[in-house]
Amino acid sequence: QHTCMHILHLLTNSSISLSARVNVGIVNGTEAKPHSRPYMVSLQKYFKHVCGGFLISDEFVLTAAHCNKEGLTAVVGAHDLKKDKGSIHIRVKSYHIHPDFNFHTLLNDIMLLRLEKEVEQNKIVKRISIPTQEGDIEADSVCSVAGWGRLGLKGKKSDLLMEVDVKIMNNTECKNKWKDIYSASKMMCVYGHGGSCSGDSGGPLVCGDTAVGITSFGDPKACNSRTRPEVYVAKTKVSNPKRYSL
Repeated sequence: QHTCMHILHLLTNSSISLSARVNVGIVNGTEAKPHSRPYMVSLQKYFKHVCGGFLISDEFVLTAAHCNKEGLTAVVGAHDLKKDKGSIHIRVKSYHIHPDFNFHTLLNDIMLLRLEKEVEQNKIVKRISIPTQEGDIEADSVCSVAGWGRLGLKGKKSDLLMEVDVKIMNNTECKNKWKDIYSASKMMCVYGHGGSCSGDSGGPLVCGDTAVGITSFGDPKACNSRTRPEVYVAKTKVSNPKRYSL
């Protein structure tokens, strides 16, 4: 318990951010090359995908706090959720929600899941790095999001892992669009031809080979809206990068 809270404290005091509309999915994306994102996790209940997540060590998965549901199973090494070949189902042992998570504003929308057993990392199951130093990501930087969420606001969820490139939005522009809902010090926005929709919450925003964000919320009436762009919560600041090792 102490270790998990320590990790959460570090995460929300470093450069990690979180992302956009409660339960988001990929719009205007393409199928990811199978197992090219070995850190991706499908969080499932009763064998149905409910949220995304990503592996940050051999026993911890990072996701959004609003994905909190009892009895979750983490599926690692997945690509096609129907075929399930090579993937491993591991029950979640404990749930560690950020102590300052606000369900109404989605501030600090971050949750750490401890798995019942450690996963063996290999070609299709691998952790992803999280930021180890302070600093904002430059506006218009090209990053990417991925998930098994809906292909449109009222579309069906995808059995295949989908991905799409997005760009980081200028912080002031994002604040102007979301007004008081947006916390400039704890959130960031993205924009582009494609983006998240329902079912991808908890998945990572990836810049280079680092997960800099977690999908959190967006426009409830439109996926990939420029009027109300997708939001990734909480830039953290880590004073000593070595403290990040798990």
